[in-house]
Amino acid sequence: MEQPPFHIVLVEPEIPPNTGNIARLCGATGTVLHLVGKLGFSTDDRALKRAGLDYWHTVDVRYCSSLGQLHEAFPTARFVYTSKKAETPHSSFVFQEGDLLVFGRETAGLPEELLAANSSTCIRIPILGPVRSLNLSTAAGIVLYEALRQCGRLR
Repeated sequence: MEQPPFHIVLVEPEIPPNTGNIARLCGATGTVLHLVGKLGFSTDDRALKRAGLDYWHTVDVRYCSSLGQLHEAFPTARFVYTSKKAETPHSSFVFQEGDLLVFGRETAGLPEELLAANSSTCIRIPILGPVRSLNLSTAAGIVLYEALRQCGRLR
C-alpha cells in the first residue's frame, strides 16, 4: 500500500465543523488525519459528521493522547508546526513527503514552548488584511495544497 504523502495533525481541536471539513480535505487528498489530545467534541457529533459526512468513512482518522505519543509513533518523521507567529511563510518552506502538518487549537494555537523549540520547522500563512487569523480548515487546506504542489502530487 502506498504511503500517504502527508499527515494533518490537529492538536485539541475545538470546533466540530472545522474537523469535519478537514476530514473531507484528507479524504480528497489521501491524507491521514491525526486527532491529538482532548477533543472539544465527540466524533459522533452531528456537526462534525455533517461537514464531512459523505467522506468520513474514507478517511484514515487516528487518535493519539498526546503529541509526544505521536512523536514516538513517527520517530523519523518531520513535524511542521503552524503558527501566525512563525517567521517562515508556508510558500517559502520546502515540504517533504511524509511531513506531519501540525495545527493547534482554534482559540489558542500551539504552545509557545513547542514553537520555540522547533522554530526551524514552524511556518505561517501570510495574512494581508486586518483579520487576526484564518479559519482552521482554511489554513489546513492552504498548507496541505502547497505541500502537495511542491511534491508534484497535483496533476
